[in-house]
Amino acid sequence: MQELSVLKERLKTFREIGERLDYLKEVYELAEEDPEVAEEVSREYEDLKRAIEDFQIKLLFQNEEDYQNAILEIHPGAGGTESQDWAEMLMRMYVRWAERRGYKVSVLDYQRGEEAGIKSATLMIQGPYAYGYLKGEKGVHRLVRISPFDASNRRHTSFAAVGVLPEMKDVEVEIKPDELKIETFRSSGAGGQHVNKTESAVRITHIPTGITVVMRSERSQHQNRENAMRVLKARLYEYYRKKQEEKLQELAGPKSSIEWGHQIRSYVLYPYKLVKDHRTGYETSNAEAVLDGELDDFIKAYLFHKGEGKG
Repeated sequence: MQELSVLKERLKTFREIGERLDYLKEVYELAEEDPEVAEEVSREYEDLKRAIEDFQIKLLFQNEEDYQNAILEIHPGAGGTESQDWAEMLMRMYVRWAERRGYKVSVLDYQRGEEAGIKSATLMIQGPYAYGYLKGEKGVHRLVRISPFDASNRRHTSFAAVGVLPEMKDVEVEIKPDELKIETFRSSGAGGQHVNKTESAVRITHIPTGITVVMRSERSQHQNRENAMRVLKARLYEYYRKKQEEKLQELAGPKSSIEWGHQIRSYVLYPYKLVKDHRTGYETSNAEAVLDGELDDFIKAYLFHKGEGKG
């Protein structure tokens, strides 16, 4: 049913694009004589161009997980407050991007840093093709700027790692109760009397793989446990999928490594402004817009780059 729904949507979009192209052909000659019509044709052309690009991207989504919601995890690298502040900037960037697309964003886990920024954050981004669009964001992101925390105004380089998982609702991942170690503890940091007095936070460890998930953002232990199981299921799906790919030796290209020093993108705010993706070569000098959520051009460049080998 899901596949049928996707195919119906694609066919509908294809027909709509065809109708709009026919309309442009009909009014093109009139545009040469009438300035008002020419302005309308110009607007329609730009809108249609973007629609065709979006449609091309959706045709690249071939895997089942591409249609799913995305679980996005952000962790600062070494560097204390600097990296923690950068991690929070990244979190805001992705929230703004999701809001621009009309996606729903839920904070599953959030741990604030001691002075500023965050120690970790886990977001659920819900919307059509959320994982498909965001899967290329997985990796290390590098920031170069004059530090707001340095009284000497020196230039600092910070790193943060972004992980992206699909929320696989319809895929069965076998999780045996006796393979889980479930612990509860009190949430740290600001949160009111309730957080300080009750063990609402939950840590679940999958013993065979060693995968651990911590959730502490909800006041309810039950809700934190439910969110932890959702993330654990997604991580186990990704874990077993990678194991299978390694076994069959069907990995397309190098593995996506989340290791410090293997940045996928650099955000330079000083001495000049530039955001550059090191995989595709795409770059822009409008760093403020990117950090405010204008990521679509980077996402498109990555997806087209990865899709070239698929024909």
